[in-house]
Amino acid sequence: MASSGNKNINSKLVLLGDSGTGKSSLVLRFVKGQFIEFQESTIGAAFFSQTVAVNDTTVKFEIWDTAGQERYHSLAPMYYRGAAAAVIVYDITNQEAQTYAQENGLFFLETSAKTATNVNELFYEIAKRLPRLQPAPNPVRHGSCGRQS
Repeated sequence: MASSGNKNINSKLVLLGDSGTGKSSLVLRFVKGQFIEFQESTIGAAFFSQTVAVNDTTVKFEIWDTAGQERYHSLAPMYYRGAAAAVIVYDITNQEAQTYAQENGLFFLETSAKTATNVNELFYEIAKRLPRLQPAPNPVRHGSCGRQS
């Protein structure tokens, strides 16, 4: 039985990046532990969910894997609206990304879906960094049902 201190958080996460950078491979490695050498291009977007336990919190990621082709770029805002985090996936040969992340206070981690390097670590780090403030529940009103004298 779970202790009363456990918290459950649903968190929308979106993967963004150019076509062929490995967004689908990254999410498939995380969610299913699989790597497909020749992954077909995503059409529109694909949805996945996966749960991560961090300390006393269970985070259920609702992951949107967006298509990278130019013709789908206008759809991206529909998928990233309301997301708690975005993972920008890019080709590792593009070396200015780490500097950009450091200069802008962004979390940066190199991963490999093929070898599984840092894939789980990426999602655990995101889960740890999620805001812990949840909307307050509706107040419970106490009182008697009879007339007051």
